[in-house]
Amino acid sequence: MSDRLSHVDEQGRARMVDVSAKGETRRSAVAEGRVRMSPRTAALIREHGITKGDVLTVAKIAGIMAAKQTSSLIPMCHPLMLTDVRVELETTDDAVEIRGTVSTVGKTGVEMEALTAVSTAALTIYDMCKAVDKAMVLDGIRLVSKEGGKSDWTPRPNQGNDETERPGSSE
Repeated sequence: MSDRLSHVDEQGRARMVDVSAKGETRRSAVAEGRVRMSPRTAALIREHGITKGDVLTVAKIAGIMAAKQTSSLIPMCHPLMLTDVRVELETTDDAVEIRGTVSTVGKTGVEMEALTAVSTAALTIYDMCKAVDKAMVLDGIRLVSKEGGKSDWTPRPNQGNDETERPGSSE
């Protein structure tokens, strides 16, 4: 893997990467995160007791919508035709666990779209519940895996942010 940043030109200026010569391949990415909260807030979510409405449904829709708008939010991201966006939410005793899975067939990956889906779902949960719990914490938002392009990627077991690359088709 090159240490050179792809979004910086030879003079160190920001640029969008030219992907016109790349071939289209199936690409997918999975991201995860959580919103930590008081047990009372988690119970209110489970019991549909939040006055703004059904927190999990609204957060799921927000995550899906955000993934589709990633290139409008992140300056160097290419607009992509997404073929699938899934946002899964699970309430535990003191958190909502979030998992976003995004797929496309295209010339560039969907890591940012998966991360945007998870981040926006988390922000939506915070927004809908802040009246009862301003101390909530968005936590652990990270890429879990990506497939397609030049390489597939998953973190090494028990090594945090270190990475494992496996050859694939073209990035």
